Amino acid sequence: MSTGGLIALDLTVAIAAAAAWLGAGVAAAAGRTRPVPVLFAAALLVTFVRIGTVVTLAGSGWWFVQEKVTVALPLLVAATIAAVALAGPRLGAPRSPAAVVSLFTAAYAAAAGIIVTLLVGYPAGPGEALAAFAFVGAAASATWWAAAPLAAAGGRARRASQRLGLGGTGAGALGLAGIALALLPAGAVDAGGGPTGAAAAPPDHHARPATSTGPDAAGTPVTALRGPAAPAPGGGVRRYTLTARATTVTLASGRRIAAWTFNGRLPGPPITATQGDLVEVTLRNADIESGVTLHWHGYDVPAGEDGAPGLTQDAVAPGGRFVYRFLADRPGTYWYHTHEASAVGVRMGLYGSLVVAPRPTGRAGPTRPARPAGLDLTLPVHTYGGDTVFGDPSRAPGSRRVAPGTPVRLRLINTDSVPRRLALAGTPYRVVAADGTDLSRPDRLTGVALGLPAGGRYDLVFDMPAGPVALLAGDDRAGALRLLPDGAALDGAAPAAAAVPRTGGWRELDLTRYGRPAATPFTGRGRFDRRFTLVLDRGLALSGGLPRYAYTVNGRAFPRVRTELVRAGDLVLMTVVNRGFATHPWHLHGHRVLILSKNGRAPTGSPLWLDTFDVRPGDVWRVAFRAGNPGLWMNHCHNLGHAAQGMALHLAYEGITTPYDGGHGG
Repeated sequence: MSTGGLIALDLTVAIAAAAAWLGAGVAAAAGRTRPVPVLFAAALLVTFVRIGTVVTLAGSGWWFVQEKVTVALPLLVAATIAAVALAGPRLGAPRSPAAVVSLFTAAYAAAAGIIVTLLVGYPAGPGEALAAFAFVGAAASATWWAAAPLAAAGGRARRASQRLGLGGTGAGALGLAGIALALLPAGAVDAGGGPTGAAAAPPDHHARPATSTGPDAAGTPVTALRGPAAPAPGGGVRRYTLTARATTVTLASGRRIAAWTFNGRLPGPPITATQGDLVEVTLRNADIESGVTLHWHGYDVPAGEDGAPGLTQDAVAPGGRFVYRFLADRPGTYWYHTHEASAVGVRMGLYGSLVVAPRPTGRAGPTRPARPAGLDLTLPVHTYGGDTVFGDPSRAPGSRRVAPGTPVRLRLINTDSVPRRLALAGTPYRVVAADGTDLSRPDRLTGVALGLPAGGRYDLVFDMPAGPVALLAGDDRAGALRLLPDGAALDGAAPAAAAVPRTGGWRELDLTRYGRPAATPFTGRGRFDRRFTLVLDRGLALSGGLPRYAYTVNGRAFPRVRTELVRAGDLVLMTVVNRGFATHPWHLHGHRVLILSKNGRAPTGSPLWLDTFDVRPGDVWRVAFRAGNPGLWMNHCHNLGHAAQGMALHLAYEGITTPYDGGHGG
């Protein structure tokens, strides 16, 4: 069973244990002596099963069981022992207060463990443990108070009630103390086991790092980390202007929807360049009230060009403008999108593609981006009004005529916030690049689907066959994009479902087993200067000064998640763990990471350099990167709704400051 399956099983067993103990307590309080022994035996059995599931789950990592081992199981085991000692000899005695209270207390202990898992998760500290024990104690005292009349009337019952009433009051006070202890702020910076210097000034949100960018400011302001003013030798300048505007668009179905666009287009205008060019983009905001920025997803631009509002720049307000400049120094498939209120902005259309072509051999001077021979299609995958489309949503998927033998490259970009299952039917193909980086000796694939993370990109290549080819999102055959050989009819409409094969039963490619190994500059066996662990979950956390049921990192929600601190040149190991029930596409700005292992298994195929990777329930990913791009960077879930609800933090280089508030990031 997968770790995700074990997490679900353990929660199910915990709920069953609480229900069984509660049922036994209710039956005992009602004086129904016949079902009490049966329910008592069932509760004991499920409790032992719970211990077994926790022990089994512990084999997947301490992160998955920490609060269970330190809080939930000690509570449950102690309450179970008390129930065996107090209720066991009295199972046949009707309405025994000792039996009733001990059975209910075991139910409270089982429930407290569930509450700690769902509302606290990892890590559960002394404050959470104190609050949980106090909850059980207070509930047990209240139950004794209610059950006291079941005992013989008189002074003994009254005295017992008084003592337990005082005990309940004390337990309540301990619970409040535990909650207060749990809410105390932790350190603002995580140095990952490395040194910290006096010049470090990360945006920790508890103390503003810097408010000045003048010559007297400590450290280097992120606003000074900008792109060059000229291209590389032999390169040209590629200038674009993008104007963000709210409008309405008509989908291919004829339905009109509200949208936010760049230059009135969905998706925004494609930005293309050739390696060595200088890309200059002027962003204007016509009327988007929340503001806009441009983030170059997957492209390692200087930090001052990254478009993270509140961290590297202020969002561009209506009527404002901002000019981005960066060197197109790495070829591949990338994309851009707003990072201000991005969960809404990207969904409504503020995104577009960025494609950098390799520099032609022997290039002597500035030229326009090289057009490769054959068909080169860039296909952002996005959902509008419940329909997932390739490219422009105002056009039906339709068909293209391609001569057999023509080299075809499909650049797939998942611009949604959830993973997309894509399938290419009708021809063998290769995945030659992932997240803009070429794969080593990729194999030919047939009848294999692709799971593309939110924000991720795959480049597919093949030679056009003599028959039709179809690209599908999910198993949506009606919405497939078709490539037809010369001579086939082009009706411009959606293809009949019968013309496109079903792909729902295809297996999904494991990219960690694809291609052939190649040398990498570092491996998982080397020495790391910094080690960070990010445990992803959901629970009650402070966000924006208010308690919320947030998506959390290490038990905290942005902006209270500790900032990761590095120095330029550090080799950094990052472990990302998912204890929850949702998939989290993890994305670090400004850096590619090398995948070292997934669930304890090192890749056996091509080295994987990714900027976004899906951390599914129960997954443990170990990735590494060289800290070679000084700045202040967002590190977040690219399900943008999850990031907006707390699953984000900052990576900061020592000595880099920001004049902005640092309290958000898109």
